[in-house]
Amino acid sequence: MSNGFEHSVQVALERLFDRDAELLRNDVNERTITHKLAEYLESEFPGWNVDCEYNRNHDRTKKLWSLRDKVAPIDNTNGISVFPDIIVHKRMTDENLLVIEVKKSSSREPSDFDKQKLLAFKEELHYQHALFLQITTGNNKPDAKLEWM
Repeated sequence: MSNGFEHSVQVALERLFDRDAELLRNDVNERTITHKLAEYLESEFPGWNVDCEYNRNHDRTKKLWSLRDKVAPIDNTNGISVFPDIIVHKRMTDENLLVIEVKKSSSREPSDFDKQKLLAFKEELHYQHALFLQITTGNNKPDAKLEWM
């Protein structure tokens, strides 16, 4: 992972912490947090589209084949529809730069499936980079743990 790329993500996170700390302290819905982070990522990735929960691959529904047995009956041959938290890409192309899955520190859901999805995004949909991001929420100082996949 290049320092410039990581730096751009870190700059966006710092903006989130500086400008929207009350969202994190109040432990708001994950979608609210990912939306704000996506706004800050846009300025760090000029020329790219930054979208939340974007479920299209060109004009088709975005699916991951390798995970179909994890959330659907075994006889499902259609893959699973996926809604990544944040992606940096060029719409209607195969240019997929970054996929991010966010988990709040207050979440009781395990992160294993999120990490499996990130690896599948890289393998099946050819995202260049994948990031699992755990954001600290609650009364703590805003912070995040970044795990590049």
